[in-house]
This record gives sequence, C-alpha cells and structure tokens, in this order.
Amino acid sequence: MTTSLDTLSFRLADEGDLDVLVGLYDGAAHRMRGSGIDQWRPGDKDAAHFRARIAEGEVWLALLDGRVAGAYELWWRDEPAWGVRPPEAGYVHRLMTDTAVAPAGTGRALLAHAERRIAAAGRALARLDFKASSPGLRAYYERAGYAVAGEQPFKEGGGGSDYAVVLMEKRLG
Repeated sequence: MTTSLDTLSFRLADEGDLDVLVGLYDGAAHRMRGSGIDQWRPGDKDAAHFRARIAEGEVWLALLDGRVAGAYELWWRDEPAWGVRPPEAGYVHRLMTDTAVAPAGTGRALLAHAERRIAAAGRALARLDFKASSPGLRAYYERAGYAVAGEQPFKEGGGGSDYAVVLMEKRLG
C-alpha cells in the first residue's frame, strides 16, 4: 500500500510531544551522520530545547494516518544567523522526518507548510541556514527554490563553539 502526501495533516506541537520531537531529532541526526552530512549531533536537542521552542514560537508536527511523519520549527526572527532584520521573513529550523513513517517528499511538504504559514503572516521571505560544511543540504534547498543569500562565518553553536553557516532564502509569491 502506498501512502499519499495528500493525507498529510499538520498541528502545533505541545508539551505532550516532547519525547517525539527529541526522537525525531536524534533519528534525523543519526541519518545525517550516516550519510556524511555534518549538521546535527544525536543528543544535542533535548526536551528543554523543544519546550522552549514551543513556548517562544511555533513547532509543527506533520501527521500521516495518525502517526508523526515529521516536524519543523518556525521562528519569527533569527539574530544569531541573520542579524537584526525587519519583520520580513519566517525562519525554518529543524526540518525533520521519520523515515519509517514519512513517504518520499515529506521534507518538501514540511517546507511548503512553513512557507504557507510565513506568507499567511504577511512576510515575503522564507529563510533557513545550515552548516557550510553540508553541501548536500545546499543542493536540497536549491531544488526547493531557495537561493544563497550569504554566509555567516561565526554563528555561535551553543556550548561555546562557532561555525560557518550558509544563509538561504526563498521569495514567497
């Protein structure tokens, strides 16, 4: 039986979803590492991280047949990566899927949902960033319509480490 992305639904995450979010993050981090993508480390985002993101912004879950297929964080500002900016964009973070549940294309569906949320808030740009050492992510986001807007050479990574990130954005129409 094949599953269609048309049946994907979205809801805001809440405190009851913290374990699911941590599991999604760790699973995605393991897959990235296994594919040679130096983006996330398993164990780097715990329940406290997602609790704060839920309180401060939007964390969205994608559901397929009642099971969590993926999630993402939507921020309304991102000064560590982008600096102080006017309220012209939404910032997508931690785009994650559960490959045991999510069919091909779920990541793009998550991005599309984020872009609709951003546009509905009256903002013209969707933005994201990732470690400059992850060229595979650049290609993925370029295929999704994002363009490089610059690089931030010294984003503070928590725990005292700095790293370079590629800044990408997409104009929403």
